[in-house]
Amino acid sequence: MIKDNQKYFNRLHVVLDAVVIMFSYVLAYFIKFKTEFFDNAGGALSFKVYLSAVVFIVPGYLMLYALFNLYTSKRIQARRIEAANIFKANTVGLLLFIVILYVINQPNFSRTMIFIFYVINIVLEVGYRNLVRYILRSVRENGFNLKHVLLIGYSRAAEQYIDRIKANPQWGYVVRGILDDEAERGTIYKGVKVIGTIENLPIILPENKLDEIAVTLSLDKYSNLERIVNMCEKSGVHTKFIPDYNKIIPTKPYTEDLLGLPVINIRNVPLTNFFNSTIKRIMDIIGSIVAIILFSPIMLLVAILVKLTSEGPILYSQERVGLHNKKFKMYKFRSMEVQHPKEEKVAWTVRDDPRVTPIGKIIRRTSIDEFPQFFNVLKGDMSLVGPRPERPYFVEQFKEEVPRYMVKHQVRPGVTGWAQINGYRGDTSIEKRIECDLYYIENWTLAFDIKILFLTIFKGFINKNAY
Repeated sequence: MIKDNQKYFNRLHVVLDAVVIMFSYVLAYFIKFKTEFFDNAGGALSFKVYLSAVVFIVPGYLMLYALFNLYTSKRIQARRIEAANIFKANTVGLLLFIVILYVINQPNFSRTMIFIFYVINIVLEVGYRNLVRYILRSVRENGFNLKHVLLIGYSRAAEQYIDRIKANPQWGYVVRGILDDEAERGTIYKGVKVIGTIENLPIILPENKLDEIAVTLSLDKYSNLERIVNMCEKSGVHTKFIPDYNKIIPTKPYTEDLLGLPVINIRNVPLTNFFNSTIKRIMDIIGSIVAIILFSPIMLLVAILVKLTSEGPILYSQERVGLHNKKFKMYKFRSMEVQHPKEEKVAWTVRDDPRVTPIGKIIRRTSIDEFPQFFNVLKGDMSLVGPRPERPYFVEQFKEEVPRYMVKHQVRPGVTGWAQINGYRGDTSIEKRIECDLYYIENWTLAFDIKILFLTIFKGFINKNAY
C-alpha cells in the first residue's frame, strides 16, 4: 500500500540526505584547503578534527530538515516551497554552527569552509530532490506508485478535487469512483463515475484496495458526516475531509486547539502575530526615515512648484479609513485646485480631470504626490506596504457592493501594495484590487514586503492608471 511505500521512501530520503550532507561537507573542506581558490594559510586544524564535526552536523541537519517539513509527501508540495524550506533549514544550521563555535571558543575552525558547505549543500539538496521528483513523476506516468482514492459525496468540492487531480497527473492520484445517495448511478464527471450509494461503503472497504477516502459531501448533507467518518475509521483506511464551503470561506482557514475543541479560523492573517507585526513596524520606521531623508530634495522642489503655480496649501490631508476601521488624516502634495470639502469626499478622480493642476498631473503620474505619506508611516497610521486606504464615503459604498472588502482593514494601509504593483490603482476594478489585497494579507512575509518595495521602483511610481 502507498502508506507503507511512503514510510520506506521517507527512510530512504533520510539516508540520502545524510549522504548529501556528508559529501557537501567533505567537498567544502577540499575546496577550501586543497585547491588554489582560497588562501590556505592558517589552517591550524587537521582534517580529522574537521571530520569529527560530522557526528554532530549530520543528525543536526536531519532534525532541521524534519522541522522544516522536508519529509512530507512530495505529491502536492510545490518545488519552490521545498526549495525555500531547504534554504531556511540550511540558514538556521549555518547560524547555529557559527554560534556553537563561538560558545566553545573555537576561532581556528574555518568560517569560510562553513559558508562553502552551506552553499554546496543547498545546491545539491535542491538538485537531488528535483531529480527524485522527476523520477517519481515518470514512475507514476507509467502506472506505478499510484494512490487510489474513493470520494464520498458528489458536490462542488468533489468536482474541484477531480479537476486538480486531472490537471496534475504527477501527483499520482487515481479516483476510483464516487458514492452518493442522490446522484444517479453511472453519472460521470471527467471520467470519474458515481458507482453507488453511501450505503455501499461497508461492502467496498473490506476489499482493501483503497489508499484514501475523501469525504466530499455537499453542505446540506453534513448531517451524515459523523456516521460516514465512523464507517471509514473502522476500516483503517486514511480518511480526509474536503469541505464544500468555497463560497463561504474562499481562502485559507486554519485550525487551533481550544482544550480539545477544534476552532476553525476563517482567515489566516500573519500580521496578527506579535513578532511579525513588530518586525514590520521596525522596517516601517527605518524605511520611512530613510525615504524622508532620501527624497527630501524632491519634496522641497515639489513644495515650491505647488506653491508657485496654484493658490492653496502645499499639502492637503484627507480622511481615510485605516487599521481596524479607524479614521486618520493621510497627507499628500496638493495636485488639484482647492475644492469644497463635501465635493472632495465623494468625487472620484477620472482621466483628464479638470480639477488637476498642471504640476498635479506630473506629480500624480509619477506618484510623487504620495511622498508625504512617509510621515504617516512614521506616525504609525500607515505602513510602507499594504492595501491602499480609501475615503469613508467609498468604504461605506464598497463594503455593501464588494464581497470581503472590509477584510483589508485587518492590517495597516500602505503607501504601496500588491494591487498597485499589478496595475490596480486609480479607476480600475475594485474586485481585482481586493483580490490582490487579500492575497497580500494572507501570504504576508517580510520577503514579500521587500519584493513589493523593489517592484514599486519599476512598476509602482509611474502607472497608466494614475491620473
